[in-house]
Amino acid sequence: MRGGAVRIAFPLPASDFDPTETAVPWRALRDAGHELVFATPDGVPARADHRVLEGTGLWPWTPFLQARSHAVRLYGEMAGHPAFQAPLRYEQLDASSLDGLVLTGGHAPAMRPYLESLTLQTLAGTLLESGRVVGALCHGVLIPARAVLGGRSAIHDRRVTALLASQEYTAWALTGLWLGRYYRTYPQSVEAEVTAALADPGQFQHGPFSLLREGPERPEAGFVVRDRNLLTARSYGDAYRFADVLVGMLAEGGAGRTDV
Repeated sequence: MRGGAVRIAFPLPASDFDPTETAVPWRALRDAGHELVFATPDGVPARADHRVLEGTGLWPWTPFLQARSHAVRLYGEMAGHPAFQAPLRYEQLDASSLDGLVLTGGHAPAMRPYLESLTLQTLAGTLLESGRVVGALCHGVLIPARAVLGGRSAIHDRRVTALLASQEYTAWALTGLWLGRYYRTYPQSVEAEVTAALADPGQFQHGPFSLLREGPERPEAGFVVRDRNLLTARSYGDAYRFADVLVGMLAEGGAGRTDV
C-alpha cells in the first residue's frame, strides 16, 4: 500500500448491476477512509438494475428479490458521489496504482460485457497474483474465474463461493413466466462455471441455508469465503458480511488467513 493510502477500484457494467452488492461495500470502505474509484466500459456513470431497485415486475416476490430500503438509501448516496459520477474507462484502471478491487454482481442481460471483459479479467488476475485484495460477489466471481494465470484459472487453487445454482434457478423459476430468462445470464449456472475453474469441486463452498435476509443489524447472517487475498460471497444476502471482512483484510494488508 502506497504511503498509507489505499486505493480501491469498483468497475461496473453500463447498467444492470446489483445495487446492494455495490453500495454496501462502497459505504464500508468509504467510512474506513479509503480512496474509491469507479470505472465503466465507456466512462459514463453506471445504472443499477432498476427491477432490483424499484421492485418492478418482481411481484409477488418483491420482499425477497428487491433491495432492502437501507441498501437503496446507500445506493442513492453512492450514485450522487463525485467519483461515481466521473468514472474512468476500464482501460484506464492501472494495476500498479491499485491496492484492491471489488467485483460486484448482478444477473440481468447488460452484465455480460462487464463479466466478459478481458481487461477486467487481466486486472483481477494481476492483483491476485501480486497479493493485493480482490473481493467478488455473485456473478462477479466469474471475472477472476475467467482470468488466466500460467495457463489456468486465477482461482484454480482457491477456496471460493459464488451465486449458488439453487439461488439462480429459484429466482428464474419464480419470475420466468413473465420475465423470461431475466435471471439466467448464461445457459450454464455461475456455480457450474466457477466450480469447473477449480482444481477440485470441493473447493466451492455452499455455506449454510437460511431464510433470513441480512442487513446492517444482522451482518453475521451473511456467508463469505476468504482464501488469502481473495474474498468471495454468494449474493446480495451476503453483502454486509462481505463488506465487514473486506475492510478487515485491507487493514491487515490482504494476505493471511484462509478462512473466516
